[in-house]
Amino acid sequence: MLTIPSRLIVLLTLLCAWAFLVVPSQAQEPYFEIDRLNPGLGAPPDDLVRNTPQATMEALLDSIASGDFDAASHLLNLSDLPIADQARQGPELAQKLHTIIDRKVVIDWHFLLQRPDALDSRASSDNAVGGQVRRSLIIWILELEDRDVAIRLDRLKPEGADAVWVFSAASVAKIDALYALYGPTRLESYLPPALSNDAFWDLMWWEVLGLPVVIALAILAGVFTHGALSFAARRASNKLSTPLLHAVHTPLVIFAVTFVISILTSNLFVFSGRISTFLGPIISIGFVLVALMLVINVVDAILDHIVDFRDNALSELDNTERRSLVTRLAAGRRALIILIVLIGSGIVLTQAELFNTLGFSLLASAGALTLILAFAARTVLGNIMSSMQIALNQSARIGDRIVFRDAICDVERINFTFVQLRTWTGIRLVVPVSEFVSEPFENWTLRTDGLTRLIVLKLRHEAKVDKLRAMFLETAEHLDAGEIGNPDDLGVFVTGHDVFGQDVTFCLPCANPREAWEMECEMRERLMHYAGELEAGGTPLFPDVNPAEAA
Repeated sequence: MLTIPSRLIVLLTLLCAWAFLVVPSQAQEPYFEIDRLNPGLGAPPDDLVRNTPQATMEALLDSIASGDFDAASHLLNLSDLPIADQARQGPELAQKLHTIIDRKVVIDWHFLLQRPDALDSRASSDNAVGGQVRRSLIIWILELEDRDVAIRLDRLKPEGADAVWVFSAASVAKIDALYALYGPTRLESYLPPALSNDAFWDLMWWEVLGLPVVIALAILAGVFTHGALSFAARRASNKLSTPLLHAVHTPLVIFAVTFVISILTSNLFVFSGRISTFLGPIISIGFVLVALMLVINVVDAILDHIVDFRDNALSELDNTERRSLVTRLAAGRRALIILIVLIGSGIVLTQAELFNTLGFSLLASAGALTLILAFAARTVLGNIMSSMQIALNQSARIGDRIVFRDAICDVERINFTFVQLRTWTGIRLVVPVSEFVSEPFENWTLRTDGLTRLIVLKLRHEAKVDKLRAMFLETAEHLDAGEIGNPDDLGVFVTGHDVFGQDVTFCLPCANPREAWEMECEMRERLMHYAGELEAGGTPLFPDVNPAEAA
């Protein structure tokens, strides 16, 4: 005999079983319930199939192709129209929708499944909607007045009737506006009807003939722009305008070609989806390329105008602010390039509307691809971040005199991935940015208060330093005031010794770090010459050792 708690447990168990069995069975058939579907149209034809998304799309194409516009109107949700106007406006809207789809939509038949519930059993587990029944599908996305408009199929179930797939009321409400934007242009209305017939690859004859015309006009625009800019560059006499004209030459030619293609394909020749799907991203890539080239070329022209990298003027002591300015300009150039690439990539992907229709699986694949690319490009990305770090902390500026790996160099360029150094012999040293920032280096021009160079000579243990000290101090006193630094920093010291002799260090303060190494070499030459004269006069100074002992 069951007690009350036992009966309660059995009842709860039955309720849970009902929830697991009955509720999912109801959720397997999702649809939007409505009272009536297009009551102003009357009964649909018996042979009109609308039970799956693919069947509805096929029915639209077949009905329009056969001229049965009344049947095609049953494939639209006309609930937003007055009942009295549905029979009159429905066929016209169906024709316009067919024109929009034919011109701007690339139908993905793998996406339009032949299932009433639109469940994609082939989708992977990474797909956000994989294995789920659907009641609304986005066929395509079009741009209308800076907004995205979706061409969508909805599954509707009128009261007392079977569920059917039709184009949504929201999509139907935008048909007139989309047709005005993407429908036939005025030029097409003047073309012979024969040019509107299908040629090949689902293209009309006017498209086959019009695409070469668009390309030819774009090339003519590029040639004209090239000639105009070349003429202006030959006439220019200003030191800045001439390089600027050369800098904007190629970007403006590309802009002219891209702009003409954009205008012609949006106003004069509105091509079908098979062409426009590729033209949109190509046009966007063209404009992004123009922006990139303008930033790179114009900033480079300004940098070349500010400083001539062929001479050493930028490394002069009084050009500290100028070096900082040039470095900031170069950093701004790199930042703009990164910004343009990021924004441009987003624009190109947005224009590539084909990607918007492939569902969340593509997004998952794109995320995985992004991780793979980021891992593969981690060195490049690290170099880019390091180059921005140098520009921000100003540890090395363009024009600075540095010592890197025991080589005296001038910083010529700080690029995305490498630093270009010019050694004192004129050789260009290219160093990856990540290595440059990870190794210590001397920056002689980071400050303007000069520096002290050390000249070390190896002398005998018994050698007297007084004569060399006197000669050194006397020579330093006769140097120009602009060459010698703080006189108090002059000095001669015995800084070490070994079995061969003593190390005598001559401290030479230099006012200009740029000239410090040359002054050091000149002073070393004088000291060696004077020491040689002393030895010739009978005063031995240098250790009497052979190379084998020194080794």
